[in-house]
Amino acid sequence: MPDLRHLLAFLPCPTPDAWLQNALAAPDLLLIDHANCEKKAAGTAMNLLYRYVDKPELLQRMSRLAREELRHFEQVLSIMTARGIDYVQTTPARYAGALHKHVRTFEPAKLIDTLIIGAFIEARSCERFARLAPLLDDELKKFYLGLLASEARHFQHYLQLAEFYADKPIQERVEFFAARERELIEGADTEFRFHSGPLLERAA
Repeated sequence: MPDLRHLLAFLPCPTPDAWLQNALAAPDLLLIDHANCEKKAAGTAMNLLYRYVDKPELLQRMSRLAREELRHFEQVLSIMTARGIDYVQTTPARYAGALHKHVRTFEPAKLIDTLIIGAFIEARSCERFARLAPLLDDELKKFYLGLLASEARHFQHYLQLAEFYADKPIQERVEFFAARERELIEGADTEFRFHSGPLLERAA
């Protein structure tokens, strides 16, 4: 198991226990939205490849990242197929969209904010795989533990690229997005998703 101490210190809070219970109560939806997340992660990397063609360090890392995310997508689909779970369209979590609302509109700030958000998404995914794995059946436990190294590496790459391309220290922006991320992770959601907060408790 990789050393996740730096990654966990980067995140502003742990995943709430209530979210873990929500995940265990919706195993099919967990896998479906996990597949969606892998596909979206590959799409994000591809978008950066097309948008920033003048940045060779970014191009190399995003190319590798996109391939890994698509491979993970294929692996989730294979598990779903073996379990008789149909891959259906679902509404997205508010998580990524809410973070991206705060991205600045001028360069290089736009790129820096996008990369910082990428670091938070990958770090949160890794943390949730680690929290979920001991609670799942042997196949999913092995699969999720096997994802930890790549997700932790993706987190590091996003953060390193943000630092590399920034024209000043990024800690203030990291702290800003950490506060937004905490609000989303701890705040109640009406629909369960891989990156949602815990479900809003309904009155009996």
